[in-house]
Order: sequence, then structure tokens, then C-alpha cells
Amino acid sequence: MFFYVSKVLWFFAQPSNAILLLLIAGIVLLWSRWARTGRALVVASGALLFAGGLTPLGHALMLPLEERFARANLSSGASLDGIVILGGAQDMTVRTARGVIAVNESAERLIEGVMLARRFPDIKILFTGGSGDVFEKHLSEAQGAATLLESLGVARKRLLLEKEAKNTFQNALYSLRLANPRPGARWLLVTSASHMPRAMGCFRKVGFAIEPWPVDYRTRGYQDVWRFFPKPSEGLRRVDNAVREWAGLLAYWVTGRTDTLFPGPGS
Repeated sequence: MFFYVSKVLWFFAQPSNAILLLLIAGIVLLWSRWARTGRALVVASGALLFAGGLTPLGHALMLPLEERFARANLSSGASLDGIVILGGAQDMTVRTARGVIAVNESAERLIEGVMLARRFPDIKILFTGGSGDVFEKHLSEAQGAATLLESLGVARKRLLLEKEAKNTFQNALYSLRLANPRPGARWLLVTSASHMPRAMGCFRKVGFAIEPWPVDYRTRGYQDVWRFFPKPSEGLRRVDNAVREWAGLLAYWVTGRTDTLFPGPGS
């Protein structure tokens, strides 16, 4: 139920959708006795479009998420036992329709996973990801990931494939069951930097001791708080992605899927 409710709520709460709905409501009201309210809504939607689409708002929202966790120090400590790669880097509808590998802008999750697999040839590679699509429930990301990883030289015998998870909490729970790490084992978590706080919070909640390996950065650093976007579509996409993570952090904390609102290195 949480999966479906979150999808419906996010459709209306997503900033780009909310701005469009606000504009439509304003236009409709222009032709009614509430025309003054309609004009106010149209003006408000225009102002929000400018703020979200062109100003550095998206960078400002994204930066605290991406800066929260640094990469684990692999030059010291115990040897690495395995890595967990979170799904979200593939377009499974395109892959299924065309029969080709189809990745999206989060492809660094898989790329970095392959690089780590080559750097540490004896570790296990656990990929977790079922279908996050409400209508295409049969599409499991793990299937596509296995094909891609094997084609890039990762032996099938090294792969642990988790095919059922629909959200980040299930990623953590099902990965723990599949990996069954021994006490003191050292595992890395590979996911987008902006997603790492929520992911680490979930893995800690289920008792999977794991270290962060953030990838897929969208910002250069705090100097980007002054960098405007060249076109509204880019800015709105950045705002959408950042707000989605902040909303996810709040929802996961309220529903007990994480122990803290904003998980960090020491919490």
C-alpha cells in the first residue's frame, strides 16, 4: 500500500506537476466569477516556473543531500566482501520493447559497480531492484542488470540478484536477507549521492552494516548555489529530483523506515 500511495501523492506533489496544475486552475478560473483569483494563480505559477526552472534553487536543494556522505576509505581497514548496487539506472520499458540495454542518467550506479568489481575481483556483487512501475509490475531491473554486468565482464557466479524490491526500504531488507553478511563483513552501498542519505538510513534500520559509495553527482559543489540554469526544463528536473528525496526522507522517517530524519555519517 505504501508503494501505491507514495506514487499517487508524488504525482501531485512533484513541483513541475504542481506548477502546471496551478496554471491550469488559474486559466479555468479566469472564465469564472473568481477571475481575480485565477489571475493570481497564473502569476504565481509563472513566478514558480522562473524560480524553479532558472534560478539556482535546484542546486541549493540538491547540495545538502549530495554532500552528506563521503566515499568510504578503501585504502585502510578490513578487506572488502561485497557491494550492493541499487536499481534505478535502467529504462526497463524501452529495454523490453526493443530488446536492448537502456540506461538512464543514473547509469553511474552500474558503471561504478563494474569498476569496483574489476578493482576487487573476489568480492560479491549484489544488485537489488524489482519494478518501480505501477503498471509494468513484471519488469524487474535485476534481469537487465545481470545482462549488462555480465556483458561488461562480471562473472555470473559473482552476482547476487534481488528481483522483488519496489522501494529503498525493500532494497535494504531484501539485500540483507540475500547477502546474509557475516559479523564484521565489509560491504559497500552504491547509489546516487542525493539518494545516499535515505538509502543509508534504510540499511541501518534493517541492521545491514554497510559503507557509502556515492555516485551520480549532479552538482560540482557549493559554488553551484550561484549557478543559474540555461533552460527551465533542466532547473525543474533538478528541483523535482531534490524535492523527491527530501519528501522521501520525511515519509520514511514518519513511517519508521529510518530512525532519523536526515541520516548522516554519525547517525
